[in-house]
Amino acid sequence: MIARLLLPTLQSYLSNQKALLIIGPRQTGKTTLVKNLTQDYKGPSLYLNADELLVRERLSDASTERLREIIGQAQLIVIDEAQRVKNIGLTLKLIVDQLPQVKVIATGSSALDLANEINEPLTGRKFEFNLLPVSWQEWSAHVGALQAESGLEQRLLYGMYPDVLNNPGGEQRILANLVSSYLYKDLLSLGQVRKPVILENLLQALSLQLGNEVSYNELSNLLSVSKDTVMHYIDLLEKAFVIFRLHPLRRNLRQELTTSRKIYFYDTGIRNALIGNFNPLKLRNDTGALWENFLLSERMKKNHYAGRLFVRSYFWRLIQGGEIDYVEEDSGRFSAFEFKWNPSRKGKYPKAFQEAYPDSSFVTVTPDNFMGFIG
Repeated sequence: MIARLLLPTLQSYLSNQKALLIIGPRQTGKTTLVKNLTQDYKGPSLYLNADELLVRERLSDASTERLREIIGQAQLIVIDEAQRVKNIGLTLKLIVDQLPQVKVIATGSSALDLANEINEPLTGRKFEFNLLPVSWQEWSAHVGALQAESGLEQRLLYGMYPDVLNNPGGEQRILANLVSSYLYKDLLSLGQVRKPVILENLLQALSLQLGNEVSYNELSNLLSVSKDTVMHYIDLLEKAFVIFRLHPLRRNLRQELTTSRKIYFYDTGIRNALIGNFNPLKLRNDTGALWENFLLSERMKKNHYAGRLFVRSYFWRLIQGGEIDYVEEDSGRFSAFEFKWNPSRKGKYPKAFQEAYPDSSFVTVTPDNFMGFIG
């Protein structure tokens, strides 16, 4: 088992009376994580899998008395796949309010958030965490830094899903299954996507524009759908942990870009599966974009697991030229990064950026020094 960074964080929150919610893409290891949590728990615990019909029936619209019967003497209850329980938010609210001696943890795919069944009932009663595909930190700790680094190209090609990492040689089959069976499952199950073919075409278009600024108008014309449909589907894909957006930084210069955005994938293996391209890096023309996406997704994981909740992420570009791949703002301080797959190439620190943000720092991230950025 690959040890997850979220485990000690969750353990530290067990003394708090609020519900703990673990949300993330399917197949990222949420079930394994909570089973380890219950095994390590010193008091009596109860694990309930909502994939089972009886569990769903008993927890749906449950009364306080029924919940007492189900929970018994358990001091910790885990409800796995909680998105499958009708009115799960109200059930969790009852446990928190009426059974304060019981610690409750619920896991769910993005459907739990998309259905909006938890936010209102659990206002002020929950802490929410995301479990994403395995991070570089976790993988490096599992196999050792040298072995992890020697497999860097494989990670750019096949990504960081647990099944992919644990089954070398079967990566393409596993990714094909993820893309066909799980990637859109939450969106389709909630009826928020009327035409799946448009969603698939949109994802392929975004895959081919990786690292470039994305125009909603261009996507609208390409897919023959309205701009509002494109924006709606992109918003859903982001909530389903398939993609994430970077917006431009604009603070001090009139010439700074304001309306564009870049879109990346949480996992490069998923991206490559969408376009059916697993060619070695030396045979690709998108290596630089893959490297950029890999570093950004890993940085997002690193910041999330480190509890850097108020770090803001951007890219920077002037309308008349001059750009930086990635900028972080933390407590008013800006850190700028350029990503280069070729270690001999050095990124440029634009003079306009230095003058506009005089206390900023600048680093070029290459395969020679990337460990400090994501590890």
